[in-house]
Amino acid sequence: MYYHDFLWRPCRGRYAIILALGLIFSSPMAVFAEADAQTLTLPQAASQALAQNPALQVFTPRLVGLEGKRLTADQNPAFELGFEAENVLGSGELNGLDGAEYTLSLSSVIELGGKREARTRVVTGAYGKVEAERRAEALSLLGQITRQFISSLALQERVHLAGEAVELAKSTHDIVRRRAERGAAPKAEVLRARAQLRQSRLEQDRLKAAYDSRRQSLATLLGEETADFETLDGDLFAFTSSENFPALFRRAQKNPAILIYASEERLREAELELALSQSQSDIRWKVGARHLEATGDSALVVGVSVPLFSGRRNRGEVQTAMAARNEIGYRRESALLNLRSRLYEAYRLHQQGVAAVDAMESQILPDLREALALTRNAYEQGRYSYIEWQTAQRELLSAQRDRVDAATTALLNQSLIEQLTAESLTAVQGASVR
Repeated sequence: MYYHDFLWRPCRGRYAIILALGLIFSSPMAVFAEADAQTLTLPQAASQALAQNPALQVFTPRLVGLEGKRLTADQNPAFELGFEAENVLGSGELNGLDGAEYTLSLSSVIELGGKREARTRVVTGAYGKVEAERRAEALSLLGQITRQFISSLALQERVHLAGEAVELAKSTHDIVRRRAERGAAPKAEVLRARAQLRQSRLEQDRLKAAYDSRRQSLATLLGEETADFETLDGDLFAFTSSENFPALFRRAQKNPAILIYASEERLREAELELALSQSQSDIRWKVGARHLEATGDSALVVGVSVPLFSGRRNRGEVQTAMAARNEIGYRRESALLNLRSRLYEAYRLHQQGVAAVDAMESQILPDLREALALTRNAYEQGRYSYIEWQTAQRELLSAQRDRVDAATTALLNQSLIEQLTAESLTAVQGASVR
């Protein structure tokens, strides 16, 4: 199963969506609690994308087409009805139809070597491969949706921080202006504080525009022309601790993207069996009745034919099918190497991001908030300069943005780990926006 617990939030209960790989392909659905229509949760986004995204819809007609191929492959060789006329419209004694011979026959082929079963196994193998591709595509789509949701949630948090920066700049401007009115601060400080306030508002407007654009991109990924939601509901700072790397890699080997190779290997094995079956000659038979116009007599006609040297002529097809089968193993090993590399990078970046957020929340931000408060008091008492107060503000705002960046890195890599392992790192849990 593939969960995204770290972005779920309770609202009159708990949002719960279980995206089980065995179920989402037939009828994607989610269980929704009552929610504000202007708010989008990750379960809602995932369910909508699975139901509407064209990338998954293309597999349905492809599977229907393979069902048709299965019906065709499972049929016995067709019967053929034949008619022959000999010694007609000739010369001499064969003039006209007097010496004609008419033969009405029924013919077909007796397949040897299990060709019918081999054909059916090839189609079954192709069907299994498409199903595996469908699972891999669904998992990839879920990962894409999750990463887009996380990035948008991070931008939403930055808009919130920009609002706090505006309030801080406004408060600073008011304090500096009052001190200047008392003659305790020069006019230049008032002008600098006012410029800082305007710059903060410009940055807030820029982030709002960027967030609006990101909302539209997310809506497009969901198959919508316009975004019908205003805010995203999720917790950017809720993390899970991952298992040790060897355990994660063992789980990743069951990823649908890797299991595709097993399905393709079964398909190539079936194609090899079909090629081998073609090496055994089929028996073509014919039975019919012949009428001789000259004597008015009739006779039974029976014929049997067998192609010669079929095995020798088919060696090229067997060799090609065998090479295609042997290739799968090497491709799978290469994919596992790439998977291991990606998984380890995500594993380390996730660990580093979580550690960075913990350090900021437990040590850095508390120190900077206290330092800002002390610097503000000292400035109001005339013991610190305006520049020192501004430096304390910038350091706090920068650390808050770094916290958002670290959290985004942790969650994006957590999402990638879940996609690569096709499993959640934790059980379902609620989370609320901070």
